Amino acid sequence: QVQLVESGGGLVQAGGSLRLSCLASGSIFIFAMGWYRQAPGKERELVARITNGGRENYADSVKGRFTISRDNAKNTVYLQMNSLKPEDTAVYYCTAERFGVTGWGQGTQVTVSS
Repeated sequence: QVQLVESGGGLVQAGGSLRLSCLASGSIFIFAMGWYRQAPGKERELVARITNGGRENYADSVKGRFTISRDNAKNTVYLQMNSLKPEDTAVYYCTAERFGVTGWGQGTQVTVSS
């Protein structure tokens, strides 16, 4: 597995944008990469995922607003978040998945004010 470090979180007003980054300690070429989030009092949920072949999928709540991408040469995965809403407030976690084994980053806080 690789170690994952997220960055880019912060406080933003509703309607604003943020880009999260996740830097891996090694090559991510073989992994499906994802972003999950957990809001206070709620279960952790998948936000977006991108396979090692580049296929993307998104939670219905973020479709059309969020975009996941990966740069294998930089061992980095991104989450571009536009048109942010207060309900997007959560801790966002990066994941690296292979053969059913998932590694997690430590998370980065995103807070959207109304």
